[in-house]
Amino acid sequence: MRKFLRLFAVLAVLSLVAAACGGDEEEPAATGETAATGATGETGELPGADVTVGLVYDIGGRGDLSFNDSAAAGLDQAVEDFGVQATELEPNQGGTNRAELLSLLAEQGTDLIIGVGFLFAETICQAGNDYPDTNFGDVDGFIDENTANCEGAHNLTAEDNVASLLFAEEQGSFLVGAAAALKSETGKLGFIGGVDIDLIHKFEAGFVAGAKQINPDIEVEIKYITQPPDFGGFNDPAKAKEIAASMYQGGADVVYHAAGGSGLGLFQAAQEYSDSSGSQVWAIGVDSDQYQTAPAELQPYILTSMLKRVDVAVYQTIKSQVEDAFEGGYVTFDLSVDGVGYSTSGGFIDDIVPQLDELKQQIIDGTITVPTA
Repeated sequence: MRKFLRLFAVLAVLSLVAAACGGDEEEPAATGETAATGATGETGELPGADVTVGLVYDIGGRGDLSFNDSAAAGLDQAVEDFGVQATELEPNQGGTNRAELLSLLAEQGTDLIIGVGFLFAETICQAGNDYPDTNFGDVDGFIDENTANCEGAHNLTAEDNVASLLFAEEQGSFLVGAAAALKSETGKLGFIGGVDIDLIHKFEAGFVAGAKQINPDIEVEIKYITQPPDFGGFNDPAKAKEIAASMYQGGADVVYHAAGGSGLGLFQAAQEYSDSSGSQVWAIGVDSDQYQTAPAELQPYILTSMLKRVDVAVYQTIKSQVEDAFEGGYVTFDLSVDGVGYSTSGGFIDDIVPQLDELKQQIIDGTITVPTA
């Protein structure tokens, strides 16, 4: 088991950063972690015992039951398998200190630093230039010659010290959209996006396309919690609950969210509407298998989850560092490598798995092309 230690130096640095910004934002949570021990409990037996890894979460950090937790699972597995020394940091509530956190880790000599979320694109691009001896990965962040606020921004190559870790979210969303249509009794579905941005449009486009593949006449109500530059929609379960309740009241019986930590509100709305109406409605989770992480009382309402294997991306990137085989560039995790998919926990979609797997193969084969917008 890893031992958690408070990094007093980190807090001191970040306090200065917060003071300089002049705001009332909370200091970011920060935990440092010691090297994992081997099977016999003796430190140093595992191949990555001398490798240091920093994971900087998106806002919400560990415990969001979604995107960040999936990244954390990949880190946990890497610590167990390789014995790497891991440090975890979380931005302040406004996310204004991402660059400072990356610099802090790099100045400490961290071998590999991974940022969780597309909002790290600019800061990781710049950090890659500022710290050429450190390797960086950005989950969801597309870094190229057009990346703003990055001196020397360019299209990545294998020789770079920066890797964009990307996903075919539209493909996984297509499959849960098909599942929603197959299970719907009303012919009405809902989609809740955290923030109205291109990345989340991929989830929306795939979900709608999958649903219409099954039922061309199906209706899909689409709502976004916030508009950029307000990214609070990824951590606002109360608002998601309000939107979901309205969708259920309007006749939708399956609602899918791509809203990070806000998804908890969707699950609560599904439970409350089902209990009050006497009719079963469903929620679909995202990123990780949210049936496994949701409270027991909410599990009966989670039909499936679109799996975005952030854990795989984080684990594989750490593995490449341990094996001294890190490469920069663009890595896309799609259905062909099980980088995205769907969960079957709860057994609610067992009867339609053959149909979903057939659709999956058609996407892999190119028979079905899933839209991204």
